[in-house]
Amino acid sequence: MTRLTDELASVAENLRKMTVKVRSSSFGSGSGVIWRSTEESSLIITNAHVATNNKATVELCDGRIFEAVRTNIDPTKDLAALKIDETDLPIATIDNSDALRVGEFVLAVGNPFGDKGTVTSGIIHACHQRIIMADIRLFPGNSGGPLADCLGRVIGINTMIVNGFAVAIPSLTVERFLRGNRQKLGVTLQPVLVDATNNRTLGLLVLLVNSGSAAEAAGVLVGDILIGVSGQLFTKPNDLSNYLEHTNSSEPLPLQILRGGQQLVCQVAEVI
Repeated sequence: MTRLTDELASVAENLRKMTVKVRSSSFGSGSGVIWRSTEESSLIITNAHVATNNKATVELCDGRIFEAVRTNIDPTKDLAALKIDETDLPIATIDNSDALRVGEFVLAVGNPFGDKGTVTSGIIHACHQRIIMADIRLFPGNSGGPLADCLGRVIGINTMIVNGFAVAIPSLTVERFLRGNRQKLGVTLQPVLVDATNNRTLGLLVLLVNSGSAAEAAGVLVGDILIGVSGQLFTKPNDLSNYLEHTNSSEPLPLQILRGGQQLVCQVAEVI
């Protein structure tokens, strides 16, 4: 038992080191996670409702304070990215949120009520594509802080409390948020009905292909009709955008195309 306690305390301490306090307005503070670091700066992930202004103040676990600039924000996902001009910081180890199981032990770190680096624990209550719910205590100031597994790998960003349960944004959603424009093919489309596979089906007529886009590089042409992706035919106009939202942009994207009455597949090497 003593060994287990020591290991959990060590995991919690490492999480505290890469959790920061974020203040973006005069109405209180929240938390953030040092997501990655480069030779010139470090990237911090927090909630959009925490980073309400273009500039913020970030306090590290060791007490150092830096001025941060907001580089990206998506209120629909409640995510924001901040940059500070400091390197060689303790960064988060990110794990695959899709691999989570109900009942897993998790830890949350944040800065509630002005306290710095507080830790709470609990278990995963439910996993959904867009949110993680945990039976864990969160308070005002925890928003933007990490939700991590028992090994200290970050699997979500805490965002709110619903019916007594902590709600976190999955780590994969954060990664998609950071990819930003990589979710765009670079085409203008119009839904149409076409005859394909001996059936009347939905297609997306290509009206415009942007210069330098992923679609242009893959050989998509104006007048092509997109009818499916990865072997799945479209049934709704937003099927393609939904697929791009939840796919890994580093993997080839097989677009099924109707061109001159013939079906073919264009492999998009990277969705940019």
